[in-house]
Amino acid sequence: MNALQLRAVQAAPWGTALLQDINLLLGPGQILGLAGPNGAGKSSLLRLVAGDIAVHSGELLVHDRPRAHWPRQQLARRLAYLPQFSLLNFPYTVAEVVSLGRMPHATGAAADHDIVQQVMAATDVSGLRERPYTRLSGGERQRVQLARVLAQVWDTAEDGRALLLLDEPTTALDLAHQQLVAQAVRTLAGRGCAIVLAIHDFNLVAGLADIIAVLQDGRLAACGAPEQVFTPQLFREVFAIDVLVQRHPLRNQPLVISR
Repeated sequence: MNALQLRAVQAAPWGTALLQDINLLLGPGQILGLAGPNGAGKSSLLRLVAGDIAVHSGELLVHDRPRAHWPRQQLARRLAYLPQFSLLNFPYTVAEVVSLGRMPHATGAAADHDIVQQVMAATDVSGLRERPYTRLSGGERQRVQLARVLAQVWDTAEDGRALLLLDEPTTALDLAHQQLVAQAVRTLAGRGCAIVLAIHDFNLVAGLADIIAVLQDGRLAACGAPEQVFTPQLFREVFAIDVLVQRHPLRNQPLVISR
């Protein structure tokens, strides 16, 4: 079973071509990292899979079924999306916001409570559980929203039935919490969840992703394993920067160094 498949997908909302001829394949438990300059199409691709942007042509399959054929509630149990910006102006407590991720499920209060506790611990927001969301810092809000989407797919991940979309999940986070988020992503992938994430930090995404897709002007410029994709030539051609790409001294991943 494939978690996500795009075949020659094009998206052209409002008559503007945002994505062209996108072909991607992601299996359960795999992590796909999206890289590219600002405006390259990373957020548009995530919004397309999430359903915020319509497919103009081509095929978009989620768990081997056309995305448009999924009943909304069934898909909400399998697919969760964290956009770059999550607006919430109601004075819910942190625990209440995280619990919103369990709304598509009917697993019972006790099971939902356990999952909420687990994801709050994984994102280091347990100590904030009674705090009003509107009084949190930007980094704290980001971790709470991440906990919410983790709660949405925490149990369905176990048999490879979940897909998580993350757009800049480490925004506003300090280095320690960036590493915490990375560990939470690895944990969920280890449970069988397929994950697509966009992160501007090349070294962070190289350490997380099994596959990296580089977008440029709405098209795929490269796609493959991090060590295959992240080359000095690609950075010159796509990002217009001069870098060194070496092997990380401690981890089996490429290390991108600015000249």
